[in-house]
Amino acid sequence: MGARAAVALAVMAGAVIGASDLRAREVVPFEGRVSPGTVVIKTAERKLYYVRGDGTALRYRVAVGRPGKQWFGEARIDGKYVRPAWSPPDEVKRDNPRLPDVIPGGAPNNPMGARALTLDLDEYAIHGTNRPGSIGTYASYGCIRMLNEDIVDLYDQVSVGTRVVVTP
Repeated sequence: MGARAAVALAVMAGAVIGASDLRAREVVPFEGRVSPGTVVIKTAERKLYYVRGDGTALRYRVAVGRPGKQWFGEARIDGKYVRPAWSPPDEVKRDNPRLPDVIPGGAPNNPMGARALTLDLDEYAIHGTNRPGSIGTYASYGCIRMLNEDIVDLYDQVSVGTRVVVTP
């Protein structure tokens, strides 16, 4: 095989691997001691699981908190919002003083994306993103970021009061 063909094959293989790595949600076996309808976030995996009642879960790739910004424990969804506006929390504003006080919902620079599920714990949420390249990384101040198509899917399945468990 010539060098040009080898490079083309390597590029195509990388594209195939990249495409499968970027696959949005998938149904996977799930064994855990949580009730169906629970959202489980496994921080080290950078995955969110929506537990179903048949021994499976919907698994989504997510971005999680950067080191020092992560949290673990339980919360409940206390709000559901479509194209929410965003007001940077004080810590974010301190680190980025040029941010406006409010970014309108739907604005291209709004980091909340298409949907947000707010949690009853501090200022955290599970939300879409305007930075899809951050999915699968440690990127946030503690929020859980999802691809916009994935947060829309999850949003349609959960309700206010849904239990959320975040593990290391």
